[in-house]
Amino acid sequence: MDIFENDIIEDDLDALEVIEVGIPRTIYQRSNHFDQLSEWDFFRRFRLQKETVLNVLAQIEHELEFPYDRNNSVSPINQLLIALRFYATGTHLLCISDFAGAHSSTFSRIVHRVSRAIASLTQRYIKLPSTRAEILDSQRIFYEIAQFPQVIGAVDGTHIRIQSPGGKDSETFRNRKSYFSLNVQGISDASMKFIDIVVRWPGSSHDATIFNSSRVRAKLEQQNIYSGVLLGDSAYPLRRYLLTPLLQTNNAAEQLYNENHIRTRGRVEKLFGIWKRRSPVLAYGGRLKLNNTLTVIVATAVLHNIARNMGEELPPCGDNEEQLNNNVNQGNLNINYNCRMTEEIHYG
Repeated sequence: MDIFENDIIEDDLDALEVIEVGIPRTIYQRSNHFDQLSEWDFFRRFRLQKETVLNVLAQIEHELEFPYDRNNSVSPINQLLIALRFYATGTHLLCISDFAGAHSSTFSRIVHRVSRAIASLTQRYIKLPSTRAEILDSQRIFYEIAQFPQVIGAVDGTHIRIQSPGGKDSETFRNRKSYFSLNVQGISDASMKFIDIVVRWPGSSHDATIFNSSRVRAKLEQQNIYSGVLLGDSAYPLRRYLLTPLLQTNNAAEQLYNENHIRTRGRVEKLFGIWKRRSPVLAYGGRLKLNNTLTVIVATAVLHNIARNMGEELPPCGDNEEQLNNNVNQGNLNINYNCRMTEEIHYG
């Protein structure tokens, strides 16, 4: 009985201490992942090379810095790494917060803050060819693929999995495969970089509806601005500036048109594959509010273009450590210097 009474007294004292002093503050221990991890370990966890991360940090650091160092504030480099780790895993917030050494609420705010900062670079890294020289250069590179003339981009839509946004309109986000998603329209150039992206339509939206409502279509309608054409699949309407494959071929010339059309249009499909491999959160589905999810999608597209500009290698499929180790040992992963990525780089 005395032991029981002592336990009650101790519990009461603990409760009084919480009332008088407050809940004890938790001090998280944060690891210096950038300096502690080797180049390939860093690449495996964050799916970007250190040089690329520093390049991104230099452009957004001013938006991530705190005006003071009180309250154990998270440094800009650690904020960026927290966001990159989320993009690379798409796992629960609590798992990422444990990895980063921060409370889950802090982690959520950091992801939104970093994503917003990266997304602010959209106009710098995602843009249509505007000058005559840029248009001709794009047409030339596309022509080298399958001798299809005057192409400036390939357009398609891809579904990005999300959690149900709730509300009376939530079912509009359920796509034809019965999961909640956003239908994201992307336009790829010949080097598999985004030159335009539309991130706002629910998963039930048709590709043609998204394109007809886009600013790109309005620009292409002005013939005096663009002399090139886009390539799209049969879901899109045939226009003078948007060519689609023939549903039925009657001769060798039409068959050749379809073959070259498919080979050239394949750039956008490859772009989506690389993009989702570099940022698996797009495939697994994020557990964020809808507005935050939109920002994350745009941010990952910007990071993809930056990585392409920096000559980044493709991350391995499925985060396969053994496969990555083999690539490093065989010299297939150039992590100590920049190199131009080509189609010959494959993993699996």
